[in-house]
Amino acid sequence: MKQGNAIEVKNLTKKFKVFFDKGSQLKERILFRNRNRYEERWVLNGVSFEVKKGEAIGLIGHNGCGKSTTLKLLSKIIYPDTGSIEMKGRVSSLIELGAGFHPDMSGRENVYTNASIFGLSKKEIDLRFDDIVAFSELEEFIDNPVRTYSSGMYMRLAFSVAINVNAEILLIDEILAVGDSNFQAKCFNRLREIKAHGTTIVIVSHSLSQIEQICDRTIWLQDGLIAEEGVPRDIHPKYLNYMGEQRQVIAEKEAERQKEKVDDSKGTKISHETVEKEKIDKEKNRWGNGNARIREIVMLNSKMEEQHVFATGDDMILKLEYNVKENVKDAVFGIGIFRGDGLQCYGTNTRIDKQDEFDLSESGMLQLNLKNIGLLPAEYIVDIAIESEIGVPVDYFKVATSFEVYSNIDDVGVVRIAHEWNFSEVK
Repeated sequence: MKQGNAIEVKNLTKKFKVFFDKGSQLKERILFRNRNRYEERWVLNGVSFEVKKGEAIGLIGHNGCGKSTTLKLLSKIIYPDTGSIEMKGRVSSLIELGAGFHPDMSGRENVYTNASIFGLSKKEIDLRFDDIVAFSELEEFIDNPVRTYSSGMYMRLAFSVAINVNAEILLIDEILAVGDSNFQAKCFNRLREIKAHGTTIVIVSHSLSQIEQICDRTIWLQDGLIAEEGVPRDIHPKYLNYMGEQRQVIAEKEAERQKEKVDDSKGTKISHETVEKEKIDKEKNRWGNGNARIREIVMLNSKMEEQHVFATGDDMILKLEYNVKENVKDAVFGIGIFRGDGLQCYGTNTRIDKQDEFDLSESGMLQLNLKNIGLLPAEYIVDIAIESEIGVPVDYFKVATSFEVYSNIDDVGVVRIAHEWNFSEVK
């Protein structure tokens, strides 16, 4: 190994057999041999990286990209098909917490059993036992059988054992949401302390903010290879942009599927009835006198491309076409944006914005430009309404369309408010 390195991974490859319909019993496997067909799926296809002593790195990527597989290879739970892994120092893995726990044994007995799996002698466990129990905050339950523990208590004890092993290398897989918020903060503080003492840390997490708080470097895995690596603040925006594009592709496929569903309904009575039912259900969400009717709704990005997935801070364009049957005097157009749980996040209309009064006498099109949307990550629905002069409903359309917002922002609430912190000394 190179001097100063704790981990060296070279040309790592790993494939798995994915069976289409594998029999679970010997009889089934003999009688239905054709069912034992499988395909080989390459999860890692030549991954190489190095981690210096005391460095913390984060592994990110979409589900199935090989993050957890990489961590299991590092911890020697599984072995690579080709390539090599060199590690220097005692390793502690927070991958499957409590994997060595026995439900009928007490918490005390499980601490000794689990810690011995990590390579500690009885004398070492004796020295660390009080610290483990104190960190878990389970003093009054430590002699109770683990089967009587809640899932949170179980995870807290397992986490406490793993981080008190005093390992040189710590491997962590999606387990930083342990216990309540106070205990999570405690875990983060301990990880910072561990890192400050020179422990090498490798974290797999979908929470980019967790990685940014702890890690010096991010490795983005994609299609069995390293797509990007570098400082988290540089890599994460690229990753989020990619994931946003993928979600947009999924949204487009779903829209196409719904269109095909409508087209196919012309061929069969069953699907036709289904589509008609969906139309009726949708019509229940709108009401009004029908003098004007919203016909088509399209959501666009700043490049005028149809899109239903946006990042916090993006511009959004709502474009709609409407038909007019009878003149609508002093018309008012309005929108309401609601989070998926029904919480109203924003609403406005042309009267609130003091637009000049106008009548609807002919069919037309409306474009509403929403600048720098500060909504935090969630799914949102949009209501659209047309009223006449004295608030008479013309076309109230609930759940007219929907969109999704993503980002790596961890602010809480509904919207992101631009802000900065300034400190000064008081004399």
